[in-house]
Amino acid sequence: MSNDKQINEDDLKVLHLVHNNPKISQRGIAQKMGFSLGKVNYCIKALTEVGFIKCKTFLNHKNKAGYLYLLTPKGVSEKTALTKRFLENKQLEYEKLYNYFNEQ
Repeated sequence: MSNDKQINEDDLKVLHLVHNNPKISQRGIAQKMGFSLGKVNYCIKALTEVGFIKCKTFLNHKNKAGYLYLLTPKGVSEKTALTKRFLENKQLEYEKLYNYFNEQ
């Protein structure tokens, strides 16, 4: 994902999960979203590269390295804008379907 490419609905879902639970693991994200671990890893790396999230290493109870995913101010702003666009698109889809079925 480059800076000029818009992120997709899957990336938005990852942003929401990370925002709501910064300590969620990539495996946890994969399970909640029904994605492969590789796809989640790719999304996290891409979101990190464009500056929407930061990854910090921490040690958990089992002495294994873990990560803390934090939304950057840019990430919070983009998440808000994406959510707004997503809802606007869903509203347009609904209106088109409503008009289509009411015209018949």
